[in-house]
Amino acid sequence: MGTLAALVLFAVAGPWVIGSGVDLSRALQAPSGAHWAGTDHAGRDLLVRVAQGLRVSLAIAVLAALGSVLIGVLVGAAAASLGGWADALLMRSGDAVAALPHLVLGLVVVAMYPGSVVAIVASIALTHWPTVARLVRAEALAVRRSQYVDAARLAGATRWQVLRRHLVPAALPQALVAVMLLLPHAVFHESTLSFFGVGLQPTEASLGTLLAQARSDVLLGAWWSLVAPGAALALTTLAVGGVGRALTDAMRSVDAPERAEVPA
Repeated sequence: MGTLAALVLFAVAGPWVIGSGVDLSRALQAPSGAHWAGTDHAGRDLLVRVAQGLRVSLAIAVLAALGSVLIGVLVGAAAASLGGWADALLMRSGDAVAALPHLVLGLVVVAMYPGSVVAIVASIALTHWPTVARLVRAEALAVRRSQYVDAARLAGATRWQVLRRHLVPAALPQALVAVMLLLPHAVFHESTLSFFGVGLQPTEASLGTLLAQARSDVLLGAWWSLVAPGAALALTTLAVGGVGRALTDAMRSVDAPERAEVPA
């Protein structure tokens, strides 16, 4: 958690604290006391560029993860509530999406709208919701068989009321964990799409565009242009994944005694 908080603080405040502009006279300078991560081909401080890129990548990843979880919660809760053929249809649709190569499908979607943030977010959200839907469906099915839901039905609650008041709220903790677990995938996919040149425009800073620009700089001997954004991408993925795993373990420890009391 501390590492992730430090990365977010660096992404938000880094460019303001360090400050840097274009200065071709200092292009591709190696790391030094003046520029800890070196400079890029335009003479900009790479530490500032990494902070800017991390901010953009995290923002896109958060939007994509939230969109994916929203779709997954709606599909999973609807499948558990409706049951029967509707449940089977929704889950088979999720299986079909999960079977597709996510990166290839993302490349196809973004290639139609190159440089569009909306397209990048949509390409990630539309390919990562099936796992969330399965988690939410399993949780909602367990709650649907509980005694208080039976009591609500006997009291005259409609299927929509049970879904809104009991099934969806019970799945929200799982949705929170799913957001954290999806963030590393979203950061990686955004970086990969931008690296291949179909994501953000090269003039816009993101971890993917910085890595793409580093390909030519490395050939000129500027190894630091690859190390800085690569290290930021790896550290961010590990930090967010660690928080997601910690939340998952915490949820399991809380749910274990509760599940033992839920009747079959």
